Amino acid sequence: MGWMHDTLSYFKHDPIHRQYHHNEITFSLVYAFSENFMLPLSHDEVVHGKGSLIQRMPGDEWQRFANLRLLFGYMFTHPGTQLLFMGGEFGQTSEWNIEKGLEWWLTEYEYHNGIQKWIKELNNYYRNCPALTEKQFSPEGFQWIDHGDYQNSTISYLRYGHDQDKPVAVICNFTPVVRDNYKIGLPLPGAWKEVLNSDGHAFGGSGENLNKGALKTVQETWHGRPYNASIKLPPLGIVVLELDKKAQPATRKKAAAKPKAAPAKPKAKVTKTKATKAKPGAGKK
Repeated sequence: MGWMHDTLSYFKHDPIHRQYHHNEITFSLVYAFSENFMLPLSHDEVVHGKGSLIQRMPGDEWQRFANLRLLFGYMFTHPGTQLLFMGGEFGQTSEWNIEKGLEWWLTEYEYHNGIQKWIKELNNYYRNCPALTEKQFSPEGFQWIDHGDYQNSTISYLRYGHDQDKPVAVICNFTPVVRDNYKIGLPLPGAWKEVLNSDGHAFGGSGENLNKGALKTVQETWHGRPYNASIKLPPLGIVVLELDKKAQPATRKKAAAKPKAAPAKPKAKVTKTKATKAKPGAGKK
C-alpha cells in the first residue's frame, strides 16, 4: 500500500509544510512500473478512528474540499488503475460503518455535490483518454516535466498512449496560492487547451482560475523541452492540458534582442592636387 500511504501522508500536511515532504508525492514513480499497480483509497483508510477522506484534509472547509478534488485528480492521472471506496465519491464526512448506509443526503450540499460531479468528470475523461490508459503500466506512458519544484509544492508530468503526438500534460499545485504565468516545458508546438480544472465552479471551486482559449507555445527550451507555455494554476488544484489539433497557430519564437546598428563607414577623403601645366612644345617631336 505504498502509494496510498505516501499520498495520504503528504496530503495530511498543512500546505505550508508540504515543501519539506515533497518526496512523499513523487516517490511512487520510482517503482510504479516494477509491477502492474492499483492505486487504492480503500476501506482500510476510513475506519478504526482514521476518519473519512474529507476529514483528513487540512484547512478550512473550502481548502479541505479543494484538497480532496486535487487528490482525486492526481490519482486518476497517475500511472496505474484506480480503486475508490464507496462514500469517497461525494466526500462522506463519517467513517465507514457496516451498520449504516452511506450519507447520500450530503449530495444536496454544494461542496459534496461538486465532488460527485468531479468524480463523474474524471471517470468520463479517463475512459476516453488513450494517454491515461493505453500505457498505464509501461514507463513509455509517463514522463516527468518537473518533479523538483518543492518550494512551490508543484509537480508536472506527461502521459502518453500509443500515439506519441497526443500526450496529456498534468500540473498539480499543492498550495493554496494561485500561480499566475506558471511556465511549463512542453514536447510539441502549437496550441494547447485545458480539458480539466479542479477549480471549476461546477465542482465546488471558485471558477476564477481557468485557462480559457488557446495556450500558445513559445519556442524556448524549458524543463529540457523545446517549447513552453505559461498557464494559470489554481490554488490546491490540478490542470490537465491536451494539444488542440483543431487550432494550430504558428509557434511564437522568443523575441530576440535587436542588434545594435553598425557604425557608419567614414567617407573616403578626397585629396585635391594642382594640375601640372604642360610645358610649351611638350609632346611634339
